[in-house]
Amino acid sequence: MPRTKKELQGVTLLGSQGTKYEFGYKPGVLEAFDNKHPEREYLVTLVCPEFTSLCPKTGQPDFGKIIIRYIQRVKMVESKSLKLYLFSFRNHGDFHEDCVNVIMKDLLDLMNPRYIEVEGRFNPRGGISILPFANWGDAEHQDMVRARLLAKME
Repeated sequence: MPRTKKELQGVTLLGSQGTKYEFGYKPGVLEAFDNKHPEREYLVTLVCPEFTSLCPKTGQPDFGKIIIRYIQRVKMVESKSLKLYLFSFRNHGDFHEDCVNVIMKDLLDLMNPRYIEVEGRFNPRGGISILPFANWGDAEHQDMVRARLLAKME
């Protein structure tokens, strides 16, 4: 069944011809829509293969892939707003680990999911790749939080 205009009221960026790309960290660009299946748990995976941020010390660009997985509750992130949000890191100076945790926190605040994880797979610089992983789950998903974290340690 198609979405009604009322259900799409908070989704303003999708379909807009006047897209504005922010060149500084901008969490306010994130938008959410209602999940039509809140009674069922399912996993949503979003992949940004061209994530860019800046080294906070040198200002040099860092490139990587961001993978977001979450088990929804009532709200879900709208993908165009997520694209614009992730683009806003382009001129943002922060360490890889910080970027991953900030992304997770902002999505937690937006959606209040049952479970969320954000993984960064950053390209090597100086011969070292950095692969930060952060996750969070409600009381019902604490076993999953621990299992996923331990699996990343192997």
